[in-house]
Amino acid sequence: MPIASTPEPPYTAVIFSAVRTEGDQGYARMAERMFALAAEQPGYLGVETARDDGLGITVSYWADDAAAAAWKQVAEHVVAQERGATTWYDDYRIRVATVTRAYGKA
Repeated sequence: MPIASTPEPPYTAVIFSAVRTEGDQGYARMAERMFALAAEQPGYLGVETARDDGLGITVSYWADDAAAAAWKQVAEHVVAQERGATTWYDDYRIRVATVTRAYGKA
């Protein structure tokens, strides 16, 4: 997965850090669906994800806090959140931040 191409700040980043449970239990299929569905939402800017030694981090980027909050309420995403809490994750944290500076090699 490439590094997300984002506009000049400010914009919103939703940082999802999680430790998975054992087994797939439908996770991979739902994760692919959530990436595709998020990309269809108003204000979506991009996503980056990485997993190593059990810890996974996904950062989704949104035009503003309202767009990120709206994504949290999308019906299919609500189902995924519920399955995550009950089935797929031993632990997780969600942090929402406003990006005020961004730079890199690009």
